[in-house]
Amino acid sequence: METIFFTVSEEKAGIRLDSFLVEKLPEYSRSYIQKMIQAGKVTVNEKQKKNGYKIEKEDRISLLLEPPKELEILAEDIPLDILYEDEDLVIINKPKQMVVHPAPGHTSGTIVNALLYHCKDGLSGINGVLRPGIVHRIDQDTTGVIVVCKNDRTHRDIAEQLKEHTIKRTYFAIVHGHLKEEEGTIESTIGRHPVDRKKMAMNVKNGKHAVTHYKVLDTLNGRFTYISCQLETGRTHQIRVHMASLGHPILGDAVYGPSKCPFHLQGQTLHAGVLGFIHPTTKEYMEFQAPLPEYFRKLLDKLSL
Repeated sequence: METIFFTVSEEKAGIRLDSFLVEKLPEYSRSYIQKMIQAGKVTVNEKQKKNGYKIEKEDRISLLLEPPKELEILAEDIPLDILYEDEDLVIINKPKQMVVHPAPGHTSGTIVNALLYHCKDGLSGINGVLRPGIVHRIDQDTTGVIVVCKNDRTHRDIAEQLKEHTIKRTYFAIVHGHLKEEEGTIESTIGRHPVDRKKMAMNVKNGKHAVTHYKVLDTLNGRFTYISCQLETGRTHQIRVHMASLGHPILGDAVYGPSKCPFHLQGQTLHAGVLGFIHPTTKEYMEFQAPLPEYFRKLLDKLSL
């Protein structure tokens, strides 16, 4: 057992207890945090409180963490949109709202659950039981192409290409407003936000180098712009953070942009459209394209009128 403590700052006073802990412990889901509060694993000034308790300045919150249990990840017969497959790798077009790999409080319905059914034991084991075959990932609400490795040799090769920034990754997005330049490059460091642990931020301590090249593809309805983004690096939320830094957050991104969206979207309009790399076995360059999802195409049509 491990007990961790937090003291509420003035700026956090007034928010819900469960919301505060979700911010402080981004590796855990909200439902998991709420269950811990309900089970009496959380106290405020040595007293148990409910999830909705409004914390106050100088409140001392303690959280009793149990040693993590090895999650049992089950194979699930979930259809996958497979763009290509051979004995070394699988190329998948990930749909919206689908998580890439399991995490505490979210152990089913993921790409990994589906892959365990599809590939049986034929996945690389470098990233452990929670992320077999996974060498890179995209956000839950981002759609598009990802590569999954079937063996450790392929995994190491693709990981090295990612490290050397030689993999081609092109994303498509709709952003707020009109960009002043038709194309440009955003370069910064990106790391975990010092206050809101669910967000990333630019130029923070221990941030990692991040480079995004963007290009305007079309102006939309006087209010939005359709762009492509070429990644040199692949930091968490990189495109979302970089475009927001220009004052042009991605449409539908309630984390880095406006909290309300006029189009009833489920998250950001961001699509990983192109992935290109040297095949680890054949040593030939391969490039894969994932078509824009239907919601994205319809929104482009609507905004082009």
